[in-house]
Amino acid sequence: MKKRVAILISGHGTNMEAIIKNSQNGILKDHCEVILVLSNKKKAKGLKIAKSYGIETTCIISKGKKRKKFDIELINFLEKYKLDYIVLAGFMRILSSEFIKTYKNRIINIHPADTDKFKGLGAYEWAYENKLDSTAITVHFVDSGVDTGKVIGKRKVNLQKADTLVKVKEQGLKVEHKFYSEMLKKVFEKNS
Repeated sequence: MKKRVAILISGHGTNMEAIIKNSQNGILKDHCEVILVLSNKKKAKGLKIAKSYGIETTCIISKGKKRKKFDIELINFLEKYKLDYIVLAGFMRILSSEFIKTYKNRIINIHPADTDKFKGLGAYEWAYENKLDSTAITVHFVDSGVDTGKVIGKRKVNLQKADTLVKVKEQGLKVEHKFYSEMLKKVFEKNS
């Protein structure tokens, strides 16, 4: 049975688009259905992109709301969708313990670094400023810490020819777009 998935975004949603494509015609086709794309920002470009694939979209504004209040609003809204998993794809909010308890071991995130070496925002900037030859992409379950959840998988990103921050991000995103769906497939197969 296909997993019912909601993708949470805050911006353009390039990982979201890759996951939607894979769920409709790629490696996730037999494993999940993207039921909803939700953003906490009204002007998130990803909402328009998701609509173009026929996915239901919504926006619940987070600005000016306390984390717990916003997350309870999210929980109440998402309840009717009977979701199996929440997939974070550039969702720029730290989730409260209430949200994490509601979807325990069912929230998945991608982080553009090895979480043993760098957590939080600015991972590509960190890799570029430290002139790293390589970095890693980590897909993990979300817990109450920032990028501290159980690791599902890591994939190396070669940065030897990436001599600008733009090139570092391009190299990383190329890996992210493929690897995230591979790791989601792994999780969905294991828990089918």
